[in-house]
Formats: sequence, structure tokens, C-alpha cells
Amino acid sequence: MRYNNTIGLFPAGGKGSRIAPLPCSKEIYPVGLQLQKTGNAMRPKVAGHYLLEKMRLAGAEKAYIILRQGKWDIPAYFSDGKILDMPLAYLVVELSHGVPFTLDQAYPFVKDAMVVFGFPDILFQPDDAFIQLIDRQTETGADLVLGLFPASEPNKVDMVEMDKNGRVTGLSIKPLQTPLRYSWIIAVWTPLFTQFMHNFVQKLKLNHDDMESQSEIFLGDVIKAAILKKKPIEKVIFEHGRYLDIGTPEDMAQATALTELSKPIRSLL
Repeated sequence: MRYNNTIGLFPAGGKGSRIAPLPCSKEIYPVGLQLQKTGNAMRPKVAGHYLLEKMRLAGAEKAYIILRQGKWDIPAYFSDGKILDMPLAYLVVELSHGVPFTLDQAYPFVKDAMVVFGFPDILFQPDDAFIQLIDRQTETGADLVLGLFPASEPNKVDMVEMDKNGRVTGLSIKPLQTPLRYSWIIAVWTPLFTQFMHNFVQKLKLNHDDMESQSEIFLGDVIKAAILKKKPIEKVIFEHGRYLDIGTPEDMAQATALTELSKPIRSLL
């Protein structure tokens, strides 16, 4: 099934504590350079620009950037999206206990759309990754399609379990040790998964009067719950794909080299 609307979701509700203090929100930290539309001048390209570009390439008509109080430098930079040739809208989340809570703020606006999702502080290749995920969803009708990449540091990501037939059977969130090879880095999903996540978040809110005392809820927790409920989940493996998480000091140092050396993003991924 092809959906009439494809919308990007860009979560920016986090505090960036792993790399604090920063002079700006990590989503607009400069990573590499780009050629201006007019003339031959090179200008910095920020981390989140790469994600939004790939969403647009996959047919996203617009994207919602969900941010927390104080991160006003993000809309100040991206403005209405002309810099990307894609309309942008902004939603504010007062208090987020994790990515699912941040994304659920967009529920009224995306509940009938195909969603393309990625983390703005994770750079990845190939450029057509979202296109491949959407094609898989169209072929299979899955509620959720995960983009899997070989993981270099499994303890920092969600590792995906699969059976001998390649079906997704489980998820291990930031395991200290694991024989698993692939992590999910991007995803696309249908209104059925949007509704599942909304119900998941609402149930947590109802069951916990004081969410302040709860540990962070990961999007991986929602995916694990969907697996347990036997929701139709597919994947695309990018065996030669690469990703770089600038939310960690080590990877940010690599990403900063893009700007300092004027190298294209592909040279370090």
C-alpha cells in the first residue's frame, strides 16, 4: 500500500549530556561543508541537515522537528525549511522521558501518514536508505521496517535478533556483550505502528503518576513490545552501510574532521 503522505520525524528533545557543554544544540553542530546554491562559496553543513536531506530524497513532503524548551537555535537555523527545499514545522515537548514521548507529540499530525525516522545526531550512508525501506514496506505491508547496519560498538546501540530465516525476533538494548551483528539506525512505519507507539506511551503515562522517577524509555522498548505482540516487522540490511553517532565525544571528533579537512561526509563513513 502506498500512503498519500510521507512525513519525516526529527527528534530534538534530548539534552546532549554525553557531549555537554556545547555552544549550540547538537542537531545543528557543523559537520562538513556544502556548496552554496548561488556562487561557489562553501559553508558549514550541520548534522541534522543530512537526515532531512535523505528524508526529502525519499519523498517526505515535510518534516516535524520536535524539540524541548531552550533549543530555539534549531528553528532559528532551519527556519521554514527553504534551506532544504522542504517545509518544516516545529513542536515543543515540555518534558520527555525518552524518544517515544518526544515522537508522540507529533501523533495528531502523523497518525495517517507514512513516517520516515532517523536520529539527527547519527550520520549514515547510503543516501537512498529510506527509499529502500519504503520499497520494502510497499512489498510486504509491514507495520515497521528497520534499517540495519553492522555495529562497531554494540554497547552503544540496539542490537537486532533474527532467526535463521532472517525474521526479526528480538532486540537487545545496549548490551555489554553480544554475538549479534546488526543495529537498527533508521526506520519507516505506517499508521499502525504510530498508533501502537501512541498507546504504549499513553499507558505509561497512566500507570506512572510520577514519571520523574522512571528511567529513560527508548524507542527500542517500543519495538521490543511490538515484536512480543507479533506485529509485522521487516528489515533492510545495509551490509556495506556506515553510520557515525556524533552524540559521543569519540565520534564527534571524527565528524569535526569533516569541517576541518573540508572532506565530504562519505570519506569518513
